[in-house]
Amino acid sequence: MRRFSFHVIVLMTLLNTGLAQSQTKSVLTLEQAVEIAINNDPWLVGSEYREQAIVSSSVAAASLPDPVVNIGLANLPTDGFAFDQEPMTQLKAGVSQMFPRGDSLDIRSRQLREQAAEHPLMRADRIARTRVQVSDIWLEIYRAQQSIKLIHQDRALFEQLSDIAKANYATALGRVRQQDIIRAKLELTRLEDRLTKLQALEERATGKLLEWILKNQQSARQLGFDAFSALQLPNTLPAIAKITDNTLLMVERKNQQQLAELLADHPYILSINQRIRASQTGVELAKEKYKPQWGENASYAFRDDTPAGASRADFLSVGVSFDLPIFTENRQDKEVSAAVNQSEAIKTDKLLALREMMSAIQSLYAERERLTDRQSLYNDELLAQMQEQADASLNAYTNDEGDFSEVARARIADLNARIDALDIDVDLVRTNIRLNYYFNTTAGISKTQFGEQ
Repeated sequence: MRRFSFHVIVLMTLLNTGLAQSQTKSVLTLEQAVEIAINNDPWLVGSEYREQAIVSSSVAAASLPDPVVNIGLANLPTDGFAFDQEPMTQLKAGVSQMFPRGDSLDIRSRQLREQAAEHPLMRADRIARTRVQVSDIWLEIYRAQQSIKLIHQDRALFEQLSDIAKANYATALGRVRQQDIIRAKLELTRLEDRLTKLQALEERATGKLLEWILKNQQSARQLGFDAFSALQLPNTLPAIAKITDNTLLMVERKNQQQLAELLADHPYILSINQRIRASQTGVELAKEKYKPQWGENASYAFRDDTPAGASRADFLSVGVSFDLPIFTENRQDKEVSAAVNQSEAIKTDKLLALREMMSAIQSLYAERERLTDRQSLYNDELLAQMQEQADASLNAYTNDEGDFSEVARARIADLNARIDALDIDVDLVRTNIRLNYYFNTTAGISKTQFGEQ
């Protein structure tokens, strides 16, 4: 055994135990990040305001139009402008009231209430989509941070090996060659480049996450998180709620009918259903325009006494007005046709949405199955084999039976395998979160998908 074997033992211990780092930053869990993002989403607040506005409009829409009052002076003679000169001179006051066509007031009010009922469903879908988007960003930061930690561990090994190779080359011990020193420097440079790329990735993802969680500092502080400090994530992935076996079996068998029935309770599909319902009410409203619009009016006319003092009778007038929608070809017929076409168009939107969601589910399920297979392969065989190869090459080099290039290749291969395993774990969590989005119903949409951290 060479005299630098002691250093090798120290390095192997370092690789097995990991670098000890002080935990001084607040840890932001995935569940906390999602909670902050949802609580601070201004879109949800705006949706509530829009819903309240439509509800108020529905109340106003059910009210009759304001009556019209008119006051006038009729038939005043221009030769003397005397109010009592002519018998037709009158001071008139009248009131008229219009009544909308058929039941259009009630129908329009109902249509607005149906439009308002869409907003809670849209908010439920927004919450589910926010959970997916924020989780994607959080996982990207986690992937970068954990990859950086793995590279730091191997960089420490290469730094130690480089120092040992330099020392042995200077003292002419063993088969250390100058190219070994150059190879050690090259690998350190490559690791440094990978670290720079990962740090850039972490910074970009952090910027995206801060866009979601920095909208309200008070809620972040309530969770014990200082948003202005660098983000520090846990060292383990969160537990994600599992999809039921029955649902997975349905997806595996590609049962489109059952899958469509399951998705029918998804808030996004329910919101489209609500739009369809409102559009069908719009068709009903358009048909009301075939009915006449009625109006009532009444007026009272005051006449002054004659110049001689004789009394003149006042006048009372009462009337009814209505229009005749008999030329309907270019107006009412077209409005009904437009309303029907609009309703049918929204139905096609629902069909397209269901097709897209079912296609996405099948793709995510296939990805999940392959990731699960790869995860088992890495955990059961590949990682251990890579570690054994790296240890064997290092032992051979220590015993002067191998060269530095083989050690470097084995260590880099082991590092790449561990980073690939990390990528698989992260991608599997991400895939499960995305699948959970499609299988969340309005009953469970507000419940967390995350288990213990």
